[in-house]
Amino acid sequence: MTATIARVALPVPLDKSFDYLIPSGQRPVVGGRVRVPFGRQQLTGIVIALTGQSDFPLDQLKPLKAVLDSEPLWQPPLFQLLEWTSRYYQYPLGDTLANALPSALRKGRPANAEIRYWQLTEKGQEQPLAALKRAPRQAKVLTLLRHGALSHDALLDQEVNSATLKTLAEKGWVEHFHTTAHSGHWPADFAVTEEKPRLNEEQALAIASVNANPGYACYLLEGVTGSGKTEVYLNLIEPVLAAGKQALVLVPEIGLTPQTINRFQRRFNVPLFTIHSGLNDTERLSAWLAGRDNQAGIIIGTRSALFTPFADLGIIIVDEEHDSSYKQQDSLRYHARDMAVLRASKENIPIVLGSATPALETLHNARTGKYHHLHLTRRAGNAQAARHGVLDMKGLHLEAGLSAPLIARMRQHLSAGNQVILFLNRRGFAPALMCHECGWLAECKRCDAYYTYHQHSGELRCHHCQTQRPVMPQCQQCGSTQLQTVGVGTEQLEHQLASLFPEFRTVRIDRDSTRRKGSLDNYLEAVRNKEYQILIGTQMLAKGHHFPDVTLVALVDVDSALFSNDFRAAERLAQLFIQVAGRAGRASKPGEVLLQTHHPEHSLLQALLYKGYDHFAAQALTERHQAMLPPFTYLALFRAEAAQSELTEQFLHQVRGILEASPLFESHTLVLGPNPAPLSRRAGRYRWQLLLQAPDRKTLQTLLSVARPAINLLPLARKVRWSLDVEPQDLS
Repeated sequence: MTATIARVALPVPLDKSFDYLIPSGQRPVVGGRVRVPFGRQQLTGIVIALTGQSDFPLDQLKPLKAVLDSEPLWQPPLFQLLEWTSRYYQYPLGDTLANALPSALRKGRPANAEIRYWQLTEKGQEQPLAALKRAPRQAKVLTLLRHGALSHDALLDQEVNSATLKTLAEKGWVEHFHTTAHSGHWPADFAVTEEKPRLNEEQALAIASVNANPGYACYLLEGVTGSGKTEVYLNLIEPVLAAGKQALVLVPEIGLTPQTINRFQRRFNVPLFTIHSGLNDTERLSAWLAGRDNQAGIIIGTRSALFTPFADLGIIIVDEEHDSSYKQQDSLRYHARDMAVLRASKENIPIVLGSATPALETLHNARTGKYHHLHLTRRAGNAQAARHGVLDMKGLHLEAGLSAPLIARMRQHLSAGNQVILFLNRRGFAPALMCHECGWLAECKRCDAYYTYHQHSGELRCHHCQTQRPVMPQCQQCGSTQLQTVGVGTEQLEHQLASLFPEFRTVRIDRDSTRRKGSLDNYLEAVRNKEYQILIGTQMLAKGHHFPDVTLVALVDVDSALFSNDFRAAERLAQLFIQVAGRAGRASKPGEVLLQTHHPEHSLLQALLYKGYDHFAAQALTERHQAMLPPFTYLALFRAEAAQSELTEQFLHQVRGILEASPLFESHTLVLGPNPAPLSRRAGRYRWQLLLQAPDRKTLQTLLSVARPAINLLPLARKVRWSLDVEPQDLS
């Protein structure tokens, strides 16, 4: 039967596809893009089927406006993964496919890698270089192009800026043209370009274990911080590249990509591309196409890089697999680590999950035999494990959160020519502003949260709804001018350290200080060059960075994490502690890690200090099993918000009724709530949530698949903003 109808998934919040007539002469392909009319607008969608039948009369179907692709955007294994992702995370297929595409392709850009070249015009060839002595940049361009046309990127690499090219083009001396890139030929020139360090027995065994099975297998590489996990990755990728196949390396944060890129570029002479949120649309599209067209040997990226198509993918590496950044917290709420494992299975290739502090779910899979468990227990080279200690803050005078014993230890390390890192997971100068007379606190009018005081900008900011306002001169309740800050943030800590240690330079690395593009890289490079001796940072500084001269690391305040109502809080604190401890003593210098707390006797701290992460994880898994929490049960979190609290509560009560009335609802399935969210009001909207707990994934998915269409039909579903998070990592 000749296909006359294209079934199209569109980026709209509807769980359905749409049928369109195929005009004569147009040939859409499954997995390719088409432009279609939708209401008063035109949308770009993905063809998911070609058929000759429709549930609607043919005279009611509109024709396609344009066919944008002659070939599918994804190979079958990746397209199947995206369809599975849509079903599992209960998210519309059209929106799922759109999330997997670079923005440029969603806007209709051609799916081919066009390279811009510059060449001299006849007028430009006639220009005497001697006449351009006062325009050396223009003379440089003319000199370079007299040897032939060069790509735009090649000229940028020669420190030619776009403004110079624009000026020369306006003069009519140069012109540009585009050509389509062809599949890469990098495998023919593959080589290892640096001397490899000698492996220890554990590293060699881990590499041999993975190489012994060329097909699908998932390996958990659990290695203490500084044990040489990256060297294992490099050795695993080498035979993959030598065979002409490609490698995908996932990292949790954009800040980890520069140092990872440098390691890989020093080792291999293959084209390497990155994919992360810091790229513009053109850069992201270029990297996406480089993977698909085999112009990239290695792609390193954050979670969205998972959906990049590859010509011949040979291995997937997920570094710091425990990191919560791998979980998307809005729109398509997928977990990149879990989807990477599924992709490796569909592609029949090995995948390695690396971490010094594996997630409890990953450890459970390793201990039950689903994953192979590889261990690296020794630090690479001469590095020794850091000494751990606890500082009891009770009764001590604090200088911006620093106790006298900690200040003394800092001075000893700094005087010896070393560097110090202080971790404090609170941005701004102070987390609250209070009236000394009546106790009034400056509270955000749109959220159930206090304003954070930022001294540098003279503002009060809400870190939940991003509201900003100038600091008020007096109390809004009693009129007193006796306003004072409460608590300590990274900005205040930086200010105080300038007074305590004026002879040493301090740098603050947090989301506020690294907003400008490239600023984080510049700070990290300056730290490695010892331009700064004291580093202040939030969690973003704890992940994967190598600072050989850091010998003291201190967690300024861990108490807030010890008494959280989130069952994952203990796991995250344990992971942060181990990761932070790994920043100290990474070279030949001995390291020291100190924790400031009012509760040094806390069982979690005692377990971490004296028995290590393995003991903590085993104990935590036992507790999770007794409490029937993940990974021994599976959760789905319904969130709802509206301008009226009663609407959200009523809606979630109706959702609960639908779930419990389902014939698929089993005795071992629980519905908890609805309850106000931990932050019950944000940006002027009241937030409630409902938690569904099921004994296995199949029960959870079957129940959600049946309930969700009924939930969508509820009248209140259109009056509240609601979402569904399958296997949530954050219950707030």
